Amino acid sequence: MAATRSSELGDLVQIKKQLISIIAQCKERGLVHSVKWASELAFSLETLPLNEIPPPPELTEEDAQDLDAFCLAKSYFDLKEYDRAAYFLRGCRSQKAYFLYMYSRYLSGEKKKDDETVDSLGQARTENGPLEKGQVRNEALRELRVELSKKHSAGELDGFALYLYGVVLRKLDLLKEAVEIFVAATHALPLHWGSWLELCNLITNIEMLKSLSLPDCWVRDFFTAHMYTELQMIKEALQKYHSLMEAGFAKSTYIISQIAVAYHNIRDIDQALYLFNELREQDPFRIENMDTFSNLLYVRSMKPELSYLAHNLVEIDKYRVETCCVIGNYYSLRSQHEKAALYFQRALKLNPRCLGAWTLMGHEYMEMKNTSAAIQAYRHAIEVNKRDYRAWYGLGQTYEILKMPFYSLYYYRKAHQLRANDSRMLVALGECYEKLSQQVEAKKCYWRAYSVGDVERMALLKLAKLHEQLNESDDAAQCYIIYIKDIFSCGEQLEHAEVSNALRYLGQYYFKNRLYDEASLCAQRCCDYNDAREEGKALLRQISAVREQGEPSSTDLSLPCVFNPLSNNTTPVRRVSPLDLSSITP
Repeated sequence: MAATRSSELGDLVQIKKQLISIIAQCKERGLVHSVKWASELAFSLETLPLNEIPPPPELTEEDAQDLDAFCLAKSYFDLKEYDRAAYFLRGCRSQKAYFLYMYSRYLSGEKKKDDETVDSLGQARTENGPLEKGQVRNEALRELRVELSKKHSAGELDGFALYLYGVVLRKLDLLKEAVEIFVAATHALPLHWGSWLELCNLITNIEMLKSLSLPDCWVRDFFTAHMYTELQMIKEALQKYHSLMEAGFAKSTYIISQIAVAYHNIRDIDQALYLFNELREQDPFRIENMDTFSNLLYVRSMKPELSYLAHNLVEIDKYRVETCCVIGNYYSLRSQHEKAALYFQRALKLNPRCLGAWTLMGHEYMEMKNTSAAIQAYRHAIEVNKRDYRAWYGLGQTYEILKMPFYSLYYYRKAHQLRANDSRMLVALGECYEKLSQQVEAKKCYWRAYSVGDVERMALLKLAKLHEQLNESDDAAQCYIIYIKDIFSCGEQLEHAEVSNALRYLGQYYFKNRLYDEASLCAQRCCDYNDAREEGKALLRQISAVREQGEPSSTDLSLPCVFNPLSNNTTPVRRVSPLDLSSITP
């Protein structure tokens, strides 16, 4: 299969023709996002000569009979007068007109549902108070399902109608059936990106992805890369995107943006910022993905750059969802959380299904100590996309603040399942287990967090302190040794309490075990820190007094060993030498 797709990708002229054809078909049916995706790819390829441009599809007899009604309805559809468009398409027999008729009814129901969502948290008001979760729904869905099901059973649905049928099933939470229909839609019309994208939202893990029987088409490579990104398989996603660029899509702004998002997901901030800046140079009026760019600027506290981006987007289109999110991030960086929340609310009024706005608004409510509103916001984010680890993690933090560790543990586990190698999720799980007095599980989480690459450099410290509480002095010392070596080897600024605490503990530990040379080195390092200076001097005096009495250092004392909490065997894994600080300078 891979070889077949590679050969297909090699024929860029044929791909260009296919893109031009699908652009025309999607444009006729009002599928604007698929039009945009295909147009961006087509623009990145070489221009075709006039004699190579594919002709428009021929009209059937049914198309000709429905032409006037279709043109009239499409004009109303473009003006978002969906009921009016559907009215004039009643009785039309062509597949194109039938799709627009059903799609108009679907969008009419969606528009009415969104109009009922009058407050920022997506709750509609009634005489008896707010509606409960799930009561605001598209009333047209059930009728559409019945009609499309009959047509499907008769084998009368084309690729576009199958796509719409899948969307209806997904909206009704009939997910298994929706997956089957979307797979059928990709086979019927492999070039329609909308079907692939909807399928992405329903795939929960790599096993499910591998189990699907998908068409062997070059679009599948784009789908697989996108799917890898969604499943946090970033290494595989980057390899796939780079191979697509080498195959001829090097100028594609879509691929550049996806690579930037992938780097954002693995917190490679420098590379992501570089790519987003390159993207803005190529497409200076681009608004898509700029909310993700603003998240990176926020994390780096790049206030001038974030301010410039916000002003620039306001000049382009201040009523876009992404613009509102960027402005919200700007105010959040300035600690104006009420204003930030207001702009995230505006984003949600423009698009109630905007995942990023729900999550960011949850963060702002957390900053404002409004835990109930934060919980609602995070839950709405999960409704939009159950793979959003940030929302699960935010719920865990919220319940942690409410001192409900069992709830917190559940949500942190969900976040960890989505980001198995993210140390922040593991540290949060460890803290929950500690509060629930499940020390063995806590040890496993902290050790695993260190093993996968501790982003915040907190896992070893928490593991060491847990060992201290359990009077496991050898294991605590070992954790502090590794922590100190990591910190000094990275050349980080060491003016903080954690390093001095670690040195203070190790000094006392070595002194108790009569390793006076190592204890002396730790005590000397303690003198470099204001909060540990006096204790360091006191320890040096104790060491001097002991040495004056002629008491020798212990040279054959069993030294601390690495404790591996991931193993059921608590015997030492390997022995290490005492901490050598003589060759390390802060």
